[in-house]
Amino acid sequence: MSKLALLFPGIGYTCDRPLLYYGRKLAGKAGYEISTVSYVYDGDMNIRGNVQKMEEAFRALYGQARELLAGVEYERYEEVLFLSKSVGTVIAAAYAKELRDKGIGGNTKLRHIFYTPLEYTFKYDPDEAIAFLGTADPWCVPEEVIRIAKVRKVPVHVYDNANHSLETGDVIADLNILKDVMENTEAFIRKA
Repeated sequence: MSKLALLFPGIGYTCDRPLLYYGRKLAGKAGYEISTVSYVYDGDMNIRGNVQKMEEAFRALYGQARELLAGVEYERYEEVLFLSKSVGTVIAAAYAKELRDKGIGGNTKLRHIFYTPLEYTFKYDPDEAIAFLGTADPWCVPEEVIRIAKVRKVPVHVYDNANHSLETGDVIADLNILKDVMENTEAFIRKA
């Protein structure tokens, strides 16, 4: 049997940006078939901190993701790895829960790598997962994400002064963060 990695980008953070780009390369190196979920949000981009607008964005993007992934034969895979960023973490977690609740894929293992997850991500009770978060992330309350992740037994790697892209503004520090994130990503992928 084979393994599938599904990439769920953020609204402004594409799969060509460092976290998903290198995460995708590591998954490919580990033998995963790679598929990128593409969606477009045409609504008001000023959604940060607005629960109603966040919910609207989630519904629009989730609908697109479901439609795009409708034909995937999950039972062909021993594992599906969800690599996701920002709002993509919420979409990936919700989609995995939907698959689990419907019994789609049977014995297929569902695992998550969450890059800068939002609080909403954890309400979908993700299976085996790992998360990466900066203490200066303006898209969430980092302490709350860490608290919820701990309750859900999801290890979180936290980076001081890092923003929503896990960057600090110091190029060398940012490269060191990226290296640490990718080393932990690779270790998580390998422990399947």
